[in-house]
Amino acid sequence: MVAFAALAASGAVAAFATISTEPEALPTQVPVVEVLPIEKPQLLGSPAAYIREEQFNRGDTLSSLLVRLGIGQEQIARLVRLKALHQLRPGVQVGAEVSADGAPLWIVFLAERDKLVRVLPEADGFRVAEERAAYETRIVMKSAVVRSSLFAASDAAGIPDSIAIQLADVFGGDVDFYRDLRKEDRFTVVYEMHTLLGRPVRAGRLLSAEFVNQGKSFRAVHFGTGYYTPDGRNLRKAFLRSPLEFSRVSSGFGMRMHPIAQSWRQHTGIDYAAATGTRVRAVGDAVVEFAGVKGGYGKVVILRHNGQYATLYAHLSRFPPGMRTGARVAQGDTIGFVGQTGWATGPHLHYEFRIAGQPRNPLSVALPAAVPIAPQQLDAFRAHAEPLVARLDLLANGGVALLD
Repeated sequence: MVAFAALAASGAVAAFATISTEPEALPTQVPVVEVLPIEKPQLLGSPAAYIREEQFNRGDTLSSLLVRLGIGQEQIARLVRLKALHQLRPGVQVGAEVSADGAPLWIVFLAERDKLVRVLPEADGFRVAEERAAYETRIVMKSAVVRSSLFAASDAAGIPDSIAIQLADVFGGDVDFYRDLRKEDRFTVVYEMHTLLGRPVRAGRLLSAEFVNQGKSFRAVHFGTGYYTPDGRNLRKAFLRSPLEFSRVSSGFGMRMHPIAQSWRQHTGIDYAAATGTRVRAVGDAVVEFAGVKGGYGKVVILRHNGQYATLYAHLSRFPPGMRTGARVAQGDTIGFVGQTGWATGPHLHYEFRIAGQPRNPLSVALPAAVPIAPQQLDAFRAHAEPLVARLDLLANGGVALLD
């Protein structure tokens, strides 16, 4: 027992001896200081000239713009006398290359009627060179999701208003953009963008588009002078669904309490709430049957279309020049402006659609389509449409960003 106890005690001492009660001393570290030579930097110096671009804003003077471009006062005094520079209008972008001492090497901007104006130094003054702008056209593809309105979605996606308007025109026979538009509707557009000197200037034509309204998809391809479905059916209806580009229905078709007579009466049309002066367009090709004042309708236009169709537009504020009985109008032409004439409690358009003299609901009546692609043109159409439809497929498969 004594030997076992002694062995256990010696084992315990041996075990505890493997754990140091004091930290090990770290090896001594000796700092080494080394002086490194620093090479003198090579100074590049100031540039001999630089290019700058400024926008001519409302309230700007020609002098204030030239100062922002970095042009010296001596040169400004000469430039303000140039008649060409007085073509500048608010919103125009002006580019210039200016030397280090404030002398312009060139000034360029786009004037009205697509005229490119260049100002160049010459002897002790300046000379002006004007030429027609040589635009380059590129294809742009964008998608958006509707959160509140078509224009809000297009603005958020950076889609020009002119393209949004074309989109509404193309699908206007299938989608009522006042009544049918829903949150989460989405659209894809392929369109032309005209550029000058690498900068976008303005949008061109809508080349192809898809609009998904309440889960139903509509597609369009531009060909010739019209828009067609990918299989060649004409998207242009004989009649537009609505005579206003954007508005809302304030009173529907059918029985209603008359706001002035205060009795139940048949409402033979649709009322669209819109601001006074809003453009009213012809829903189809027609001859003006009447343009003038007619009782409770106030200032009214009645159009006679092919066959037994007629349309009426009432409570107008005024007519465009040339709007008279017998005049011919094309679909989309302006035939008047929203007002409050006649029996109207506020500015709006009263619109009627008649077949054989009987009023029909403009929102539900079946609208005849225009002529489809001719059989002899189908091969050319398919060859033209295929790459445009492929672009729509590409964006559809890639998904679209959610836009507020």
